[in-house]
Amino acid sequence: MGLYASSPRRRIAAAMTLVALLALPWLMQSLDQGFYVSLASRVLIFALAATSLNLVIGFGGMISFGHAAFFGAGAYTVAILAESGVVSAALAWPLALAVAALLALLIGAISLRTRGVYFIMITLAFAQMVFYLVVSLKSWGGDDGLLLLRRSTFGSLDLKDDTTFYFVVLATLALVLLALDRLAHSRFGRVIQSIRENETRMEALGYPVFSYKLVCFVIGGALAGLAGALLVNQSGLASPNLLHWMQSGTLMVMIVIGGVGSVFGGVVGAVLLLLCEEFFVEISPHWQIGLGLLLLAVVLWAPLGIAGLFGWGRSRE
Repeated sequence: MGLYASSPRRRIAAAMTLVALLALPWLMQSLDQGFYVSLASRVLIFALAATSLNLVIGFGGMISFGHAAFFGAGAYTVAILAESGVVSAALAWPLALAVAALLALLIGAISLRTRGVYFIMITLAFAQMVFYLVVSLKSWGGDDGLLLLRRSTFGSLDLKDDTTFYFVVLATLALVLLALDRLAHSRFGRVIQSIRENETRMEALGYPVFSYKLVCFVIGGALAGLAGALLVNQSGLASPNLLHWMQSGTLMVMIVIGGVGSVFGGVVGAVLLLLCEEFFVEISPHWQIGLGLLLLAVVLWAPLGIAGLFGWGRSRE
């Protein structure tokens, strides 16, 4: 059963990565490449979104194609509140998280009564319902989306500054990863992973399987909402594309590349996918071919994902 044992090597690698990320803004500024600070923020935000989906799929074994609904819900919540004059991150971001969690609770309470391909299809159906609802509401921008006229405020921090915003995003991601690592080693984490491995046996042992899966689903949705709140601040636009099923597919590709069931799989996958996309776009208009080859290589030669190559993936025991 795939538990996530800590190791000194893993802790050292995590510490070195954190140091490198902390130094990134000053390095980019010294090279007069400030654009990459904003790009790094975007990558880290998608790493958070992919990590939230990895919790649902990799830990809980629930293959959801509707995760984009929670991602977009968080973004739209912040944008709508900003239009109403609420720009405090201390209020808007927790509300975005709460709205996404409530939406996940409603969708999960219905969807988790099904299994297999039926669960996949019903989560996809709910996400598309939310997508078309948002597109139809002209007061929320319709097809054009909803502009965020100014970034959220966070105490004395100036989030309009890309470097400051980058550090807030980095701190948020680091705290979420730490929390999920603890969750993986908790009783809840061990139970939810056991349910993923053999749901029938856990039901026979008397565990409330539905409740455990629903809680896992809601936590994943809430974290996706938080990622959406950060993304709308980074891009300045709450777009209907964030709610589309293709966004769910993109997040799924990230965790397949990074490692399904690895705490760091979403981060690794988001970094590789988005940076490779930036690279391939520069050299060819057919950049999707390069990404397709990358995904094919991972599936064939790294079935546990890139994180699994470094011993961070889910055990096959």
